[in-house]
Amino acid sequence: MEVKSRHHLRSDEIGELTATIEDALGVEIDGDTYERVDLVGTEFDLVLVDGDPSVFVVDGDPFLTVRGANAYPPERRLVTVDAGAVQFVSDGADVMRPGIVEADPDIAVGDLLVIVEETHGKALAVGRALEPGDDMVGDAGKVVESVHHVGDDLYGFSV
Repeated sequence: MEVKSRHHLRSDEIGELTATIEDALGVEIDGDTYERVDLVGTEFDLVLVDGDPSVFVVDGDPFLTVRGANAYPPERRLVTVDAGAVQFVSDGADVMRPGIVEADPDIAVGDLLVIVEETHGKALAVGRALEPGDDMVGDAGKVVESVHHVGDDLYGFSV
């Protein structure tokens, strides 16, 4: 991933970013420095919180990265998968209904969400809902499109 530009966020930009994430995920990000990194050839930009790639901006909306979700565990927009789905989700696969054990019923179609594993609650991926949260648990069908996962270029990004 090639960096096009970097700049520190103004206090009003930080306030808007942290309020948006707190509203969506119920978690407060508390950092001393916030730096926006514009990347070449990606559909998103990155925000470093105290030097860590904790937030990315997808379609204009800030959201936690997998590393950010593990550093600041969200309370909302969670989809929990069973042990059988962990390897597939970690490799970037979309999430199918049979692998889901629980989903936040307030998730709407199109929402970004965090996919966590059942045993320890660790974040594995960030996805986009293809179905509402209260319709995600079931027998068949793809319900979450993978956007970012453990082991992808964004997960391994460092400056």
